[in-house]
Amino acid sequence: MIARKKDGITFLTGDWPLDPDRPTLVFIHGSGQQGCFWQAQVDGLASVANTLAVDLPGHGDSDGNGFWPVSAFARSVMGLIDAVDAPNPIPCGLSLGGAITLHLLIHHGDCLKAGILANTGARLKVLPTIIETIENKYDRHLTGLIKFAVAPANQSNDDICRRVLATSTAGPVVTANDFRACNAFDVMDRASTIGLPVLVLSAVHDTLTPVKYADWMAANIDRAQHVTIDGAGHMSPIEQPEAFNLAILRFIMSLDR
Repeated sequence: MIARKKDGITFLTGDWPLDPDRPTLVFIHGSGQQGCFWQAQVDGLASVANTLAVDLPGHGDSDGNGFWPVSAFARSVMGLIDAVDAPNPIPCGLSLGGAITLHLLIHHGDCLKAGILANTGARLKVLPTIIETIENKYDRHLTGLIKFAVAPANQSNDDICRRVLATSTAGPVVTANDFRACNAFDVMDRASTIGLPVLVLSAVHDTLTPVKYADWMAANIDRAQHVTIDGAGHMSPIEQPEAFNLAILRFIMSLDR
């Protein structure tokens, strides 16, 4: 996995240059995180697709202040896709990244091959106490990431917990604004307009975006298929990378049938 930068946006890639004969998986992280959250996917799927994980503006090593609504984040991701001339792009976003992916599918579907929505929803309401905790007691928020975003059985796994915390580096101000962007996001009245193939991924132990969110998207997006990952919570790409990657691999293979 190698870091690159284009027009102020840092991104991580597997193989480079991009293979024009392969689809390009564009991984988009969640609130307060950065692109290295997707290391297991960028490396693990590089043999079957171009893989690219973005640091959203104001996150990781990307320029900007990060105080952006979902629509503006989506424009930055679409700008990167265009700038690197990514062939057959398939955005794959988790939580906030999933909201960004939904926006791309709704507004830029003619530029994409498909989409992957992981642990997200068409509406993402956030309790005010969560934002207050991030702003005033950020250490407590980070502790809560393990308690609420990781499946109970994985909370004693030091490697999983370390990876979750190591990729959650945006700080209290940017992270709080990410959650505000989530809270303002609602495309429930537009989801049915998506005409591309979509993989909806949920996790059995996800209490932040429960499986019912994914059920709703799968029922309201015409060409959606839904896979639920066992043994994982909201951080399923880190908690169960093999199962997560296998679901994506099968989805990619189904696109060419």
